[in-house]
Amino acid sequence: MAEFLKHLALERNFSAYTVKSYREDMTQAIDYLQAQHGPKITVADLRPRILRNWLAWLHEQGYARSTIARRLASLRSWCRFLRRQGKLDHDPAAGLRGPRKEKALPHFLPAEGIQKMLAIPQGDTPLSRRDRALLETAYSAGVRVAELVGLNLEDLDLEEACATVRGKGRRERIVFLGPQSLESIHAWMPDRDTMAKAQAAQALFLNKNGTRLSVRSVGRILSKYVGPAGLDPSASPHSLRHSFATHLLNQGADIRGVQELLGHKSLATTQIYTHLSTTKLRDHYTKAHPRA
Repeated sequence: MAEFLKHLALERNFSAYTVKSYREDMTQAIDYLQAQHGPKITVADLRPRILRNWLAWLHEQGYARSTIARRLASLRSWCRFLRRQGKLDHDPAAGLRGPRKEKALPHFLPAEGIQKMLAIPQGDTPLSRRDRALLETAYSAGVRVAELVGLNLEDLDLEEACATVRGKGRRERIVFLGPQSLESIHAWMPDRDTMAKAQAAQALFLNKNGTRLSVRSVGRILSKYVGPAGLDPSASPHSLRHSFATHLLNQGADIRGVQELLGHKSLATTQIYTHLSTTKLRDHYTKAHPRA
């Protein structure tokens, strides 16, 4: 498995977070197979029947369909890798079918509520200024939370009001920073320069100890402000990204442009947001059309 994970990190350019997810998925599968078939089982012993039993066990354990689909995808990738390496003469996972994914619409927040939330961190302290810059940037740029905390000073072009982020597969793209985002970043910069420790000299967003902010910390920061703004307390940092896309489409933005801004490889991934726009149009139609 170590060779496969190294391949993901170095040759596929997967992020450390993605590689960690693969490691957890594969470790769980291997633990199950060894518990059921003995510690000496090897990949050459794998057969479709054994893997179907594993999938059935995942269902019995109550895992969500999305989790089961992801774990099956990890196993398939591993088997394909082993085939290419000549360590398998067959692919035991090739014919397996995973569960149908649930078609849940993205959770987004109303624009008015976001405006209220962004106005809350107004205190005259370094962390208040950081929170304002963090939330403004997340909503203005529509970035993933890992992209947000991964921003470095060298990634910013404040004169052009944009930044370079590295998304999934370390693909780079340009995102835009609105006037409020730029203003809040400028206000945060003197505090950032004072707080930054040597190991985080380039990081844009820092924690109270002067090191790079973590993904989990962004969630905790957001949770401080959604309640007072009257927003759904279950909102996550990704809700801001969903809101970014939904609000752009609702205001008439081109879907391919939104795809580029989000860094989606496939237009089909972006199209889920059009369902939200269609729902809003249907509401307007129902309220306005005399025969609706």
